[in-house]
Amino acid sequence: MIVRRELPADVPAIADVHRAAFAALTPTDAEPVEPGLVEALRADPAWLPRLSLVATEAEGSVVGHVCVTRATVDGEPALALGPIGVLPELQRSGVGGALMHAALGAADALDEPLVVLLGHLDYYPRFGFVPAAELGVEPDVPDWASHLQARALTAYRPQLRGVFRYAPPFYDLG
Repeated sequence: MIVRRELPADVPAIADVHRAAFAALTPTDAEPVEPGLVEALRADPAWLPRLSLVATEAEGSVVGHVCVTRATVDGEPALALGPIGVLPELQRSGVGGALMHAALGAADALDEPLVVLLGHLDYYPRFGFVPAAELGVEPDVPDWASHLQARALTAYRPQLRGVFRYAPPFYDLG
């Protein structure tokens, strides 16, 4: 497996990965929101091309994707991780973990201070995520508080506290 930056030719395969990865969590015959979210994020100023990564098999087929976009905490720059998706047949094989480590390492190398996500409370702590409230970060949507998690990076400053806000496409999910 190779983890690298997303290329324009990867866009259809990325949509397919997210469609397959989230199909089981979506009502029958409905399109998962994740492919449309990634497409909307690509068109938004919050898109950070250096932080949209794919995992490929040796022959080059895309089997996983993660993107990290610009967000804010109390108006200061931060990052939002997600969506992250892996083809169902390769889930629990290390692809997601490789994508997480690559995304967090790249964000850290770019001197970003903080990565925030909404996610499973048993999965993301293995990557250093803690409840966002422990770092003084709260969601702008109160219903998200229980699953909002944050990971401080090397450039993190404890003064970075306040309300977390995603890029606009996250609020248009339907």
